[in-house]
Amino acid sequence: MTETAFNRDDVAFASHGVTCRAWHYRPAVTEPAPVIVMAHGLAGTRDAGLEPYAERFAAAGLNVLLFDYRHFGASDGEPRQLLQVGRQLDDWRAAIAFARSLAGVDGERVALWGSSFSGGHVISLAAEDAGIAAIAAQGPMMDGLAATLAMARYAGIGHVARLAGNGLVDQLRGLAGRAPVTVPVIAAPGEFAAMSSHDALSGYSAITPDNWRNEMTARMALTLAAYRPVTRARRVRCPALIQICTRDSVAPAEAARRTAARLGGPVTTHEYDIGHFDIYVGADFERAVADQLTFWRTTLLT
Repeated sequence: MTETAFNRDDVAFASHGVTCRAWHYRPAVTEPAPVIVMAHGLAGTRDAGLEPYAERFAAAGLNVLLFDYRHFGASDGEPRQLLQVGRQLDDWRAAIAFARSLAGVDGERVALWGSSFSGGHVISLAAEDAGIAAIAAQGPMMDGLAATLAMARYAGIGHVARLAGNGLVDQLRGLAGRAPVTVPVIAAPGEFAAMSSHDALSGYSAITPDNWRNEMTARMALTLAAYRPVTRARRVRCPALIQICTRDSVAPAEAARRTAARLGGPVTTHEYDIGHFDIYVGADFERAVADQLTFWRTTLLT
């Protein structure tokens, strides 16, 4: 795939009256080009390991809209670090509509890219929006129930119960208009956090900027098991790329395989003998992004 120059602009759009901030990567092409909408996984921000992907896509001649969810990173929204699936999906919908309106974008060729938690989001969104041209999901969290059971296996049922207890208190405080209860996103094995697998602390820390906040509202623990993008897979008709990390500690590989098998459109799958966080860096990143570029070439640029 021939590489082109690109520029990056700061842009913003509204989601339910709150400003979300994003980067628009603009390829140096003369004709309207496809656009890939991107956002991060659990409590991730746009500057936590996603820029290298966006840069490769833009260099290949694609527009990219890389955004932060409300309550996170550069975007507005109070309280900070509030993580709710419904809000994030609404932010995606607003981002997709905004991407279609951007100058230089072919609004008929809009693709979605997700990683980890957002890998499940792109399934949910493509299931409801027949106008999505293609989706890619790497190391995706396709089944919250499976992810919760995986946590119970590596951290113990007591750990899961403690998260749920914090979540209940946080939910009640939210209903009362009080400040939220937060929990760490990552911690070392044996310590308390949303993710404390053997590679969570080192893997996530390798891609986060210095100002990243290692916390999220605890209420997410009450709804994680019920969020199951795998159940929506049959309604996805567009081409899909599913990249599975076979040694994934937090987003079970088998759930990704089940999702790929149920998708209603053409599916490309790649399996990599790596952990959940390896795909963002080094040689594993190079393999993954090369497979993504091949997929975009066949689905968006032909």
